[in-house]
Amino acid sequence: MFNNRSSLFSSYSLILLLFTLIGVVHAETLTIYSGRSKSLVEPIIKQFEEKSGIQVEVSYGGTTQLAAALLTEGDKSPAALFWAQDAGALGAVSKKAMFEKLPESILTQVPSGFRDAEGFWVATSGRARVLAYAPERVKMEELPDSIFDLTQPMWKGRVGWAPTNASFQAFVTSLRVQVGEEKTAKWLKGMKANGVKKYAKNTPIIEALAAGEIDVGLPNHYYLLRFKSKDAGFPVEQTFFKSSDPGNLVNIAGIGLLKSSKNKEAALKFVEFLLSSKAQQYFTSDVFEYPAIKGVTPHASLLPLSELLQLAPTFNLNDMDDLDGTVKLLRDVEIL
Repeated sequence: MFNNRSSLFSSYSLILLLFTLIGVVHAETLTIYSGRSKSLVEPIIKQFEEKSGIQVEVSYGGTTQLAAALLTEGDKSPAALFWAQDAGALGAVSKKAMFEKLPESILTQVPSGFRDAEGFWVATSGRARVLAYAPERVKMEELPDSIFDLTQPMWKGRVGWAPTNASFQAFVTSLRVQVGEEKTAKWLKGMKANGVKKYAKNTPIIEALAAGEIDVGLPNHYYLLRFKSKDAGFPVEQTFFKSSDPGNLVNIAGIGLLKSSKNKEAALKFVEFLLSSKAQQYFTSDVFEYPAIKGVTPHASLLPLSELLQLAPTFNLNDMDDLDGTVKLLRDVEIL
């Protein structure tokens, strides 16, 4: 009798194991290449997994490097989605016809300036370039009106930037489109000759300002806000250049669906989740970025989007697709 019960138990256990294995085999898995840092997006990815039951595998890296990897891998890439931190990288991949057009139900949720004109990518949040400064060493009236003024002698050795950072490279791409290759190269050379200091990322720029290493820096807007959220008296402030100056680029973080994706249904569910009110509120409340859809209240530290866009240069993000040209220019002037 004992042997029969043991046999029955073993059979039951085997059946459970088989059902478990079947469930594992059939569980949906979504692979994402993310140029957005893990610390910023992992919380929202976990929320999606819990809500959808879809397992997400993420390859994190620099946006520029991931775009290059996609172009090399072509239709053999394991990625279903490319989540980039700037429009330039999305444009570079889209230019090679690697994205599938997104459904109108997704595209129409986002303002026209925050999506690809042909519908191949969509913004997940908005991001602005700013002029950060140390108010203990720089008065407001001393700050430059234009980013081009930073090559003047008064700023020699006092400015910091992050030339290897994808956001900075996207800005240089926008500069090339707005003012041309020659003027952009002249500005880069002028900054180098003026002793601009290099940093690996935006966060070290903010830290360098507080430490007295530099007096002004060129980061994205939300880095300082993270410091301020922990210490309201943090000794750094930020502002914009004069209205419409190229230095006031309003860029986006955005996402595109790869044609080669083997799991497009799950991929679209993820994009839809990123544009949900819950996810958008996370991006503005916790990450301090601008929401990409209407009806979401921006963080109190942010300008209303309408005011921000009045400061921004008149510029089409769809034109920021020549990533290779920007990297080449930065190497030619020996900044990379």
